[in-house]
Amino acid sequence: MEFHPVTKERWPHLEQLFECKGGPHHCWCMVWRDNENKRILLGKTGKKASMRRRVDEGVPVGLLAYADDTPVAWCSVAPRDTYKPLGGDDTKGGVWSLACFFIKREFRRTRLMEGLLQAAVRYAGENGAAYVEAYPVDPDSPSYRFVGFKPVFEKAGFKFVKMTGKRRNVMLLELTHAPSRDMSGARRCT
Repeated sequence: MEFHPVTKERWPHLEQLFECKGGPHHCWCMVWRDNENKRILLGKTGKKASMRRRVDEGVPVGLLAYADDTPVAWCSVAPRDTYKPLGGDDTKGGVWSLACFFIKREFRRTRLMEGLLQAAVRYAGENGAAYVEAYPVDPDSPSYRFVGFKPVFEKAGFKFVKMTGKRRNVMLLELTHAPSRDMSGARRCT
């Protein structure tokens, strides 16, 4: 697997992944992001256009995972101030948020989630993050499963902070401790 940030040049890959069968083409990962006019976007066309503008402007939006040069997974990871309020700890600076994952069906249950999480943490750290905050749910949650599951984040060293809403757990990883963690499964993001 290779992991790369979404850039203007990689936009067609994000588009290909999001518009595949089962892909997040209905939301374009804009649920927790403000659009440029701070208003509700109507339909997937408006959401896609807003995501495209972010990418074209060089705003970090996330990572793509590739298998044999084909995009197979996505992780929304970006500075927290590029999202709407997510219910986390707003007293800390230098926080990047991990808000969403999508993995093509045939690549699920392959530990790709763990590799994508490690790559996201590395990417955030390489771009100045002091903390990475995530919002996973318990494995038996009937909704919000796209944010990941709490045990995966615990295994990666994230610490529980508090609940937000009825299902999401706010979890935080301080990156000054990241070097002691095994990051060998994640390839350098370029």
